[in-house]
Amino acid sequence: MPTTGVFPVHNNIFKVGIKGRASTDSELVMIKDLENFAPAIDGNTEEWSSMDQGGWTRRAVTGKSLSFSFSGKRNYGDPGNDYVAGLLLETGQGVETIFEWTMPSGAKLTMDCVINLTTPAGGDSTNIDGLEFELLSDGKPEFEKAPTTP
Repeated sequence: MPTTGVFPVHNNIFKVGIKGRASTDSELVMIKDLENFAPAIDGNTEEWSSMDQGGWTRRAVTGKSLSFSFSGKRNYGDPGNDYVAGLLLETGQGVETIFEWTMPSGAKLTMDCVINLTTPAGGDSTNIDGLEFELLSDGKPEFEKAPTTP
């Protein structure tokens, strides 16, 4: 029997390693109270004009990078939220960690990354503090397709 207007809720699940690149599976934790995310892929494209192409340009994608922008609320006491906000003055290896994204389909992306914390708190006097940051790939991510159902 078809159901109209009712869709199952499938969430994106984002986890970061709270012990940096040395994080184990049990140290990959969700970041509570994220409200928005925006993935972006930046491709490096090489172009050339071959004489045999009649003036048409040829192209090849020779590299890629992946980044995610996140915004949400600052949740004091949440291990994932505290970890990201705690990177306020860190640089170099201090902001390197592991990121895992489980998509609503069940597919999973895992990557080494660096975290660029852009807003560790702040807002109007009657608002909950904000938390904003970027996760930037550091090397090639691993992608696991969604499980197939028979």
